[in-house]
Amino acid sequence: MTNRLFALCLAALALGFALPAQAQTLVTLWVHAGPGPEANAYVSAAQAFNDKSKDIRIELVKLPEGSYSDQVNAAALARKLPCLLDFDGPNVYNYAWTKKIVALDAFPELAALKANLLPSLLRQGTYNGKLYSLGQFDSGLAIWGNKTLLVKAGVRIPATLREAWSLAEFEAALKKLKDSGVATPLDMKFNYGVGEWFTYGFSPIVQSFGGDLIDRRGFKSAKGAINGDAAVKALTTLQGWVKAGYVNAASKDDGDFIKGKAALSYVGHWTYKDYRKALGDALVLIPMPAFGAKAVTGAGSWNFGISADCKEPKAAAKVLAHLMSSAEILRVTEANGAMPGTHTALAQSKDYGAKGELRVYVEQARDGVARVRPETPAYPAISTAFAEAVNNIVAGADVKKELDKAAKKIDQVIEDNNGYPVK
Repeated sequence: MTNRLFALCLAALALGFALPAQAQTLVTLWVHAGPGPEANAYVSAAQAFNDKSKDIRIELVKLPEGSYSDQVNAAALARKLPCLLDFDGPNVYNYAWTKKIVALDAFPELAALKANLLPSLLRQGTYNGKLYSLGQFDSGLAIWGNKTLLVKAGVRIPATLREAWSLAEFEAALKKLKDSGVATPLDMKFNYGVGEWFTYGFSPIVQSFGGDLIDRRGFKSAKGAINGDAAVKALTTLQGWVKAGYVNAASKDDGDFIKGKAALSYVGHWTYKDYRKALGDALVLIPMPAFGAKAVTGAGSWNFGISADCKEPKAAAKVLAHLMSSAEILRVTEANGAMPGTHTALAQSKDYGAKGELRVYVEQARDGVARVRPETPAYPAISTAFAEAVNNIVAGADVKKELDKAAKKIDQVIEDNNGYPVK
């Protein structure tokens, strides 16, 4: 009987029949990318992995950014999170505290990546001494300038961190530009709307003046930090720029800088390609000014974690290691213009390498100018309260009263969660 079965198998093979293929482990991956180059990069990354992997397959799901966090929270409540998901950097602490995601240190291929990560990304991904997320790219703020308009107005153009404007010189530049005929000299991306941009974008001004979003010594209270004298002075200054007509707080799109209505654009790396296309050689990148004692820029960005709902975490770790390879980091950063998140990939980057046009962002990240957002599970509440305060202040509200309200809201959330004890 055995010989007969063996003979039948040989006959089947001779006729071209194949034996059943080995079952593949499916790893679902969520990304916050709608249509565009970044989404295409993730499609290519998944395809590249699937083409070479015999036992693991990526199922990529692209979701719109606007409702992404809500969908993550809904899936977490239903215990239906995907194996791998990306999320905005400062959410890692809340996700780790609420056990939506798992620590990555136990996966050898991921723990080995720590030495190659940029320090800001390593800090962003760490909570309670454990690594919970890995970012393919980092971010930063600087000021894009229209060289033609700046030269016409007689404004000095800093090229290095040591040459950065002081507050006095920055405000003098705004006045010169206004007097030279530039309608609203400084574009600050108010068209992005009330949300994370307000916190990521404007908290570095507060920090440069010496304030912060929360007292980072224990993260137990925002009182005295977000509403202290330094923070009040910082946002009074911002409000003053709007009142003086230097900033268009009612901008509806990204056109002010491109059309020459603004000569300076306070924003990050993500506008580079559009600005370069519009301005050509007239585009210059200016380091963050030292509004207070020192310059401060934002840091951190979207990163990946493995969910607690994942039934195949070892397979997910292999996928994440693939996404963190230099080839995939360079693929996505060439699409979105961000700073590569590992030293290895950074050295290979045309834009961020030693002679790259975006090198200022790297220098700020490495020279202590970059500061990650507060590493606490309370961050979502902090960001919401601060963004609401900034929105009201820009509209003309009393600065101290708005920041007092923000401090009270944040401290109430911390109290409601018993100080977010480590679980």
